Amino acid sequence: METNSEIFFETLVEGLNIGVIALDADLQILHWNHFVTQRTGKCLDDVRGRPIAKVFPETNNERFHKMIELVRSKGRHVYHHWLELSHLIPLRVESPDGDMLPLHSTLLFPYDHFGGVRRYGLIMYDTGAIARSSGQLEAALVALSKKQAEQDQLIRKLEAANSQLLQSEKLAAIGQLAAGVAHEINNPIGYVLSNLKTLDGYVLDMLRIIDAVDEVASLDELRQVKRALEYDYIREDIKALICESGDGIDRVKQIISALKDFSYIDEEEFRPADLHRGIETTLNVVNNEIKYKAEVVKEFGELPELECIPSQINQVVMNLLVNAAHSIEQFGRITLRTACEGDWAWFEVEDTGKGIEKKLLNRIYEPFFTTKPVGKGTGLGLALSYNIVQKHNGRIEVHSEVGQGTCFRVWLPVCQPTALTGKDAK
Repeated sequence: METNSEIFFETLVEGLNIGVIALDADLQILHWNHFVTQRTGKCLDDVRGRPIAKVFPETNNERFHKMIELVRSKGRHVYHHWLELSHLIPLRVESPDGDMLPLHSTLLFPYDHFGGVRRYGLIMYDTGAIARSSGQLEAALVALSKKQAEQDQLIRKLEAANSQLLQSEKLAAIGQLAAGVAHEINNPIGYVLSNLKTLDGYVLDMLRIIDAVDEVASLDELRQVKRALEYDYIREDIKALICESGDGIDRVKQIISALKDFSYIDEEEFRPADLHRGIETTLNVVNNEIKYKAEVVKEFGELPELECIPSQINQVVMNLLVNAAHSIEQFGRITLRTACEGDWAWFEVEDTGKGIEKKLLNRIYEPFFTTKPVGKGTGLGLALSYNIVQKHNGRIEVHSEVGQGTCFRVWLPVCQPTALTGKDAK
């Protein structure tokens, strides 16, 4: 009856494509695998318990006896390649061209069975086949390396395409705001132009009063001219017109300055920046998109300068503000908050819009996924924002309730890890 160890041994060696023979201390055959049965034509049941030299007379030679003596005395593995005798046991394997080749290489080793019973294992194999297998493996590794290089190149192309796609979204977002920005500029330019026309009339009237100084016969006549041309009203209105025009020009300068912040599309350098200034800049850009949809409430805390790429963080703020405005169906409120907690700063954009269904929250950062109507959005705004925040080693949190509104909070480290700042951030 076979023991569990013998059953395990048999199961293990049956799948090997080499010859395996187990011998007892007297070199009697205990077991061999199917490979030996197939190559010798001998039945294991017929030879079990018989000396190997009786079953295979070829093993009764001086070289094999020396191997046995070395294994018994030294207790170590003995390898031999049978060039002189061609082979130890006539086992053959098929070569690639169909010829039957003998197995020249053998390994004889001792092992202790359960209970300390000494036994021996004899393994016969073809080193040429192993060499061929190694060559095949090497060729496979070369091919795999080539595939890996191709895959790396493809990944780089995909990263470049992704970068271009997200940059296109950034430009598209600015393009969508262009009409609003033009309207924002047209308003102050419009009333500055109107004021200039009024001032033109006032200047002509003032020149008439000045010219009258040389023409009138008395001061009373000059005073009549001034009263007729409403000098006192003109004098006060000129002050108001100049002040109003100055405010309009300042408004245009603010909008242009804000657009310049967004014009650095290739900016890649991390540098200290004022987050509050970036938010104010962004509000100037998107003002026309928001002012007809929501009241903007600012609840700013104390913040240090953040190490970031300012134009990219402005892009995130813009995307969140525009999304907030689009989510409000009539007129609502958008609240901007900032704070600092330890080494982290955060800002959040909260709206009173229609909210996002819970089943959709795990998809909002997917490229091209959008809950907006067809033609309203590309579905890349939040994907771009997510990538930018990841690049800054930050994170985005979102909380939303249908019918109540949505709040996005962006966490950013105050200082970036050294390895990711500067050119290494590219």
